[in-house]
Amino acid sequence: MSNNANELEFFEISPRFRQTVQDRVARLEKDANWDEAQIAHLENQDHIRRQMRLVAAQRAEALRMRLFLDRSRTRMPQPTIAL
Repeated sequence: MSNNANELEFFEISPRFRQTVQDRVARLEKDANWDEAQIAHLENQDHIRRQMRLVAAQRAEALRMRLFLDRSRTRMPQPTIAL
């Protein structure tokens, strides 16, 4: 890595792993939206607080994974040799 603090270090991941992470991000965001909608149906303040913490954790994890994907490049598959 260079001395320039503004440069990010990139690394390569497989297309399959990238897809797996993207699928996980989509599930986290979908679940966070659903869990947030459930808050309107809760009455107990402790339940509401825990539900809000769950939503925040899901969104934070989705963001962390998106940042990971932003810093990665997809490795191109090795060319196959026809025999």
